Amino acid sequence: MSVIDVYGLCRRYGHFEAVRDVSFGVERGELFALLGTNGAGKTSTLELVEGLDRPGGGRVRILGHDPFADRAWVRPRMGMMLQEGGFPADLTVLETLRMWAGTLTSPRPVAEALTLVRLDHRATVRVRQLSGGERRRLDLAVAILGRPEVLVLDEPTTGLDPQSRHDAWRLLRDLLREGVTILLSTHYLEEAQALADRLAIMHRGRIVTAGSVAEVVAAYPSRIAFAAPPGVDLPPLPGEVLVGDGRVLVHTTALQPALAALLGWADRCGVELIGLDARSASLEEAFLSIAGERP
Repeated sequence: MSVIDVYGLCRRYGHFEAVRDVSFGVERGELFALLGTNGAGKTSTLELVEGLDRPGGGRVRILGHDPFADRAWVRPRMGMMLQEGGFPADLTVLETLRMWAGTLTSPRPVAEALTLVRLDHRATVRVRQLSGGERRRLDLAVAILGRPEVLVLDEPTTGLDPQSRHDAWRLLRDLLREGVTILLSTHYLEEAQALADRLAIMHRGRIVTAGSVAEVVAAYPSRIAFAAPPGVDLPPLPGEVLVGDGRVLVHTTALQPALAALLGWADRCGVELIGLDARSASLEEAFLSIAGERP
């Protein structure tokens, strides 16, 4: 059984269906990323996984237990990072973590948590004086304070500068090596590529595609582009060939054969392929293709 098991999940707000028949599983020590545009249903899905509401349909199991009905069993084993923390503004960073540690069964030392998120030098600063990125790091410190087996993170690195983002990635990789299971949502495609063992792209409440980055990208064609030589007939190429505005664009699922055929033809005919650009599909192209779909 998966550590996180989601099957046929639905969530409605009145007549609006925010989550529609969502299913996925996350294994122990794995990081699973949810991608999607604003309103795709990522946060609504995470809140059901966290047990903050009862699903309108389907089921969620965390370590074999219902996170809503069995909250008292699940909660000590789970760390959560919401989109906004909402800590008392007058408390210092240290006081905030000490307060939270008092609610946990076996918290890690507060000083250790501060060091892990690189906030130890800001321990005596009040929450209201923190920058947006520092508040996100405080949220992360709270999420890992209880040594969770399962960690659910909603856009954990939003507002972080590039160095702090990479520091957070390093911490998450360390937690994965310790066997922690992580489910996160993110708008940063590079974050999903850097961290995720598997991912899913949501659109209008549904999971449109899921798998490893390589598996998701493989469903989309590679691309070859170059300036069209005037008055020259192109050779047959595997894939869809588009010609316009002096440029040729080839979409193909057979990049190497298509490129070999094109280069062989150009060599034989003495044709210079100006501005030649050949590349495999990317996660960004897959994401934009899905995000641009009509309902």
